Amino acid sequence: MAEKKRPGQQMKLQNVEEILGVVGEERALEIDISQIKPFKDHPFKVVDDAKMDDLVNSIKLNGVLTPVIVRPSGRGYEMISGHRRMHAATRAGLTTIPAISREMDDDTATIVMVEANDQREEVLPSEKAFAYKMKYDALKSQGARSDLTSYQVGTKLRADEEVARMVGESKNQVYRYMRLTDLIQPLLDLVDTKKMPLATAVEVSYLDKDTQEYLALFIRDNGMVKSYQIAALRKYLAECKIISKSKMEEVLQEGFNAKTMPKSITIPEKKLKYYFSSNYSLKDMEKIIYRLLDDWKAKSDAFMKKHAQEEGGNADEV
Repeated sequence: MAEKKRPGQQMKLQNVEEILGVVGEERALEIDISQIKPFKDHPFKVVDDAKMDDLVNSIKLNGVLTPVIVRPSGRGYEMISGHRRMHAATRAGLTTIPAISREMDDDTATIVMVEANDQREEVLPSEKAFAYKMKYDALKSQGARSDLTSYQVGTKLRADEEVARMVGESKNQVYRYMRLTDLIQPLLDLVDTKKMPLATAVEVSYLDKDTQEYLALFIRDNGMVKSYQIAALRKYLAECKIISKSKMEEVLQEGFNAKTMPKSITIPEKKLKYYFSSNYSLKDMEKIIYRLLDDWKAKSDAFMKKHAQEEGGNADEV
């Protein structure tokens, strides 16, 4: 009688080699580290932190267990996946590293680089931002070629939808992260250190670079701004186009005061008589006004939601 397989035995987990597309026939070579240059505009940071120290110690004891992925470049190689391992190997005193060399075009290399690094447990918002943007541009470039549809998919998809599918985020969330690539470095650092919320950072990303510079100084001297202050600033710029540093500070302060000060509205009796006959009591008028305001707010929220969806889906098809 054949042994009955348990459910868990039918499950095949992906290992690192499968994620990177390393097949059994490919053999790792010992390549001189000095011959390997970093991937151009590599968005993932290599930091000498506690985890890097652990990796260095592991390599000292066991060597580099998983080969890095490189591609030929000139007389040497370009790193695709393995920047942290190579840095740790150098710190551990190694001069060579096991590597698999593979021919790849720029778009494929970018996609493989992003996917490999996206497997890390902790990825900073800025790293996601530039990685998603690089993957988006690569997929868009592939889609523009007559010999390709979308990457590994039989039907044509929008590049932003394909990135979302590949990284496991919503399309709108991918778009929000890509907006961060328009931030100047000091503001991007605030997002990485969790001092500026992602939603606020997305709003800030629409400001021109000079205004962002002013804003970074304002935050340094006065503390973090709120999203409604940025909304007030964007509203001013939509009308006036340019703004000075002093005027920006004034607008931000006015936006703060407008949000924090108690608000009340007085409707003149003449206006009330125009809209309501003498048969309506003040309580009746109040109920009707509130009902009309509720209806207006529902319509306004629906419009803003539709606008946000359209803004988040403005990418071209691949």
